[in-house]
Formats: sequence, C-alpha cells, structure tokens
Amino acid sequence: MNILLVYPQYPDTFWSFKYALKFIHKKATHPPLGLLTIAAMLPENWNKKLIDMNVEKLKQKHIKWADYVFISAMTIQKKSVKEVIKLCKSLNKKIVAGGPLFTEEYEEFEEVDHLILNEGEITLPQFLKDLERDKAKHIYKTEKFPDLKLSPTPLFELVNMKKYVSMNIQYSRGCPFNCEFCDITALFGKRVRTKSKEQIIEELDKLYKLGWSGNLFFVDDNFIGNKFKLKKEILPAMIKWMENHKYPFLFTTEASINLADDEELMKMMVKAGFVSVFIGIETPEESSLAECSKFQNIHRDLVSSIKKIQDFGLVVTGGFIVGFDNDPPNIFQKQVEFIRNSKIIVAMVGLLNAPKNTKLYKRLLEEKRLLSDISGNNTDLTINFIPKMDLSRLIEGYKWLVKELYSIGPYYDRVINFLKEYNPPGKFHINPKSLKYHTGYIFAFFKSIWILGIVTKERKYFWKLFFWAIFKAPRKFSTAITYAIYGYHFRKTFKI
Repeated sequence: MNILLVYPQYPDTFWSFKYALKFIHKKATHPPLGLLTIAAMLPENWNKKLIDMNVEKLKQKHIKWADYVFISAMTIQKKSVKEVIKLCKSLNKKIVAGGPLFTEEYEEFEEVDHLILNEGEITLPQFLKDLERDKAKHIYKTEKFPDLKLSPTPLFELVNMKKYVSMNIQYSRGCPFNCEFCDITALFGKRVRTKSKEQIIEELDKLYKLGWSGNLFFVDDNFIGNKFKLKKEILPAMIKWMENHKYPFLFTTEASINLADDEELMKMMVKAGFVSVFIGIETPEESSLAECSKFQNIHRDLVSSIKKIQDFGLVVTGGFIVGFDNDPPNIFQKQVEFIRNSKIIVAMVGLLNAPKNTKLYKRLLEEKRLLSDISGNNTDLTINFIPKMDLSRLIEGYKWLVKELYSIGPYYDRVINFLKEYNPPGKFHINPKSLKYHTGYIFAFFKSIWILGIVTKERKYFWKLFFWAIFKAPRKFSTAITYAIYGYHFRKTFKI
C-alpha cells in the first residue's frame, strides 16, 4: 500500500510563531508527532509519505500516488481539514482520519471513510485487521486507555528536520487534575500512563542518529503527573544519556505549578537538560480558580512559586484566561500586574472557551449558555458561550490586556526585568560540535538588527536591550535577542 499522511495547516496564532520563524528560515515549530507515531504502527512494507502542510504544499500528485490518505488534526485546523477532505474526495481517494478533532467531533465528518478515534494503539490495529479481511468499518472507537508500552518509536525519518525549530517526543498521557475547561482528561483520562525509560532512551537515540541537535519538546500535557517514576527511573536515565552524548538537546515541556514544591525534581530536570516549562496559571483570582477546579493553583503564592521555578534555571512560560464567571471587573488589570510581577515573558492570554466533553461544556449546556463550537484559537476574539460579564466589556478588556502586555515599551521592560533575575544553568546544554544548530541563529541575529534595530519603530527599545545585554548580562545576550524576536511576532499576531 501507498499511504499518504497529511497534517493540515494551522492558522496564524500566538503559538505558530510565524513571524519569528522567518528570522531563522524555519517553516514550523514542531512536526506532527501523532502521525509519525501512527506511521510506525502501519505495516513495515507499506510505502509512507508525510505532507505537513505547515512546511510544504499538498499537491494533487501526492494524493494520486496514495491508496489511502491518513489525516490527523486538532480543532484549530478544522478549516484546512475540510479543504483536504474535499480535495481527496474530488480525486476519489479513501480517507482515514483520527486525532483530537475527529475524536471530539466525528459526527461532522461523515464523508471520511474510516474514523480511527481515541488512542491509535487500540483502534488502529482493529482497523488494520478488518482492512486486511476487506471488512473495514466506518468508525473505530474505545473507552479504554492503552498501556503506552504499546506505543512505538515514531518514524522521525519521514520529516525534513531542517524545516522545524524543534523535534518532539511523548513520555506520558493523562493528567491527575481535572480542570473544568480542559479536555485532556476527557481525551486521555485522569490516570497518568507513561512510557518506559527504555522507550524514551530509544527515541533520544533515534533522533541523535538522524542528526538532530538543539530543541526537543516533551509534548506531555503534564510531564510531572507521575513524579515518583520521573525521579526514580526516567530522569536518571536521561541524565546519564545526556552526559554520555555531551548534551545534544535542550528540553522543554509542560507541567503543573506544584513543580515548585519539589526541589529535587527541579534540580534533576535542569541536570537532564530542561531549560523551559509551560505552566497553566490561568488567573490570579482565587474564586475563578475554584470555579474551574484548578485546585493545584489555590492557596499558594503563585508569583513566589513561579520565581522559585525560574530561580532553579527553568524559564516559565504561562497560560492565562479571562472570561470566568467569577472574574471581577478589574480582572484585566490584575492579570497585567500579575504577569509583570511574575516576569513571565511568553504569557499566552486567551478568552475562556468550552471544548466538547469538558465539564465546562456540560455545565454550560445545562445552563443553556452554549452558543457554538470552539474555533480552537482562544486569542481570536471569539467565545462559544454567553459569559456572565457583558460580552463587549470582556472583549474590550481582553484587547486592552493584550496591548498592555505586548506593546513595545512594556514588553521590552518585562524582558529586561526578567533577565536581571534569570540565571541560566551553569553550562549551556548543547554539544559544541553541533555547529549546524547555530547557523540559523547567526542569520537571525543579523536579521534582527536590520528589522528590529533599523526598519521598525521599536528600534530605540531594541538597541537599549541590545547594549544592556552586551554590557550587563553577556551570558544572556542570545536570550535577549530571542525575546526581542518573539515580541515582534506577538505584536504582528495581535496587530498591535
């Protein structure tokens, strides 16, 4: 069989880093890990080709070559998904689809020939078995959660690594928490399931042998969901591997705020090569945290917790939300003050939305406040329910909040304030022999001087940061330039 794996296009969003990627001549941040994993589960003798529409154009000749077109996507890719399906159907090709979008909204995709829902380690083998007997069904779904020891090493060789900023791997699925607005537990359950240390090392080995060095993102929704196994097995194995290979990777991941409570864990993560962690802060308003069952964030000094994590050498990026029922009228000012005080540079502030199958969706359905499906982009000024706050007040407050955070002056001030306190790990975890990792960043440096230091109206702030970093914090100079480029992307995205 000839199998074409298609990853539809993302719109331009906060996380797309579209305008920042142009500085380093990259096309996308990460490859489609789900499709690479599915590809590894298909028969070895089948021919497989991946088209990530975020890095290259899907052409008719690709579809004509294929016996089946496999599509995986998230909600935010829905528009592109429908275009891909339409094109495949016009060429009379059979479609196999899965991933979060199809699992949560499969009723909308009757034209898809075979829907492989939930987790592929269970449903894909069932489909393949039926396909072999020429008895493949329309829908395959399960309420079971697979043991991740069944999950194969992804076929990273299907992607052109030069097109991406970072590679990615997965260690765990599931989250011990159950925040009202989050669909992770609906998709993957509350019990945290993990891969073995042997699986993780095998994936690191494969990426290393394929020539990758630099950024490597653990895509887990909560990397520290099983702290005991991390500290006892996974991190010791990673530390040993990284030492033996002279630190070829810089790890980033996502975690809950209770990471701050475990100093041993933070030390081990930094020793293993972790440099950054995304944390869902959501809001400084305790009543809103209680409303959404974000209990891990309640009854703690959130600013101190963030500072502690950053003091250990882990840069914190944060997620924030406005639109909760309990948000007071001054929530926008409170969010700005919190983000400034916590010195979080990359603060993704979005409007609350209710994804299908979440506790929030079910509550709003009962209260008859739901309006539509979500767009998947909580920064596009859309909301899919009737909020308690006046909608126009919410939208205007949100726009003001974003402008306060990412306007040129306030943003550059936040970068300098963060860098004054940030102490990167004693050594940079990057193999000095991997010079190819640096070439794109050298180009980005000169391009930043031209665009940010000469062409745009932020040049005064750029040069202030530039010379401050050179003379006051030379070890942090590259970080300063990186954040300047990020700021340019955020302002373009939010049209500030």
